[in-house]
Amino acid sequence: MLKTSDEKYLRAIYHLAQDKNNKVSLSELAYYLDLKPPTVLERMHVLQNEKWISYKKQDGIRLSKAGEKEALNVVRKHRIWETFLHKVCKFSWSEVHELAEQLQTVNSGILIDRIYSLSGNPKFDPHGDPIPDKSGKLPVSERRPLLNSVDGCKCIVLGVNEDSHEFLNYLTDLKIGLNEKLIVEKVFVFDGSMKIKYRNNESVILSPKVAEKIQVSCAKPGCSCKN
Repeated sequence: MLKTSDEKYLRAIYHLAQDKNNKVSLSELAYYLDLKPPTVLERMHVLQNEKWISYKKQDGIRLSKAGEKEALNVVRKHRIWETFLHKVCKFSWSEVHELAEQLQTVNSGILIDRIYSLSGNPKFDPHGDPIPDKSGKLPVSERRPLLNSVDGCKCIVLGVNEDSHEFLNYLTDLKIGLNEKLIVEKVFVFDGSMKIKYRNNESVILSPKVAEKIQVSCAKPGCSCKN
């Protein structure tokens, strides 16, 4: 059985692997976890011996089938806790990640099922990330970066791919959250920044860095935006 202290490693590997062709370097994992590479390397040897991962310096870190299944279980717990904290306990979306990190170590299936039910059996967490079901299957979400939008696009915010306090508080200050309806008034050719209209005709200019981190879906099918 996986040790509670190692759950964060599998979840981190799973998270990083989504954008890395399913393999993660030791340095990337150490940076993500804010740990020293020798510390992470030691744990990788342990996890490899227990067959949760495979690791070779030249190939990076890969989850085994058992490791991926366990990682998805940890992801499920974490995202359910985030949703419960946000929907039921009324914490902001910038607060729930760190609290869920602590609570996800509670290994009680009955408790997870209960808070999942109390949260309304959601398919996505407060950041718009999909919540795996008990078999590890993820709900489908047609998300794309806001950065890929064209002039005149009408879209809906489905999530973000950055969960730092600074970024989420920035969006909160702008009053941009999940399910927010946005209209891309203009994309500036010079640097890719965007003028966005939303709510009661409020307008804001978002930098390419911010627009890349906001995940949206076009409101109308057949839009010419890139995926």
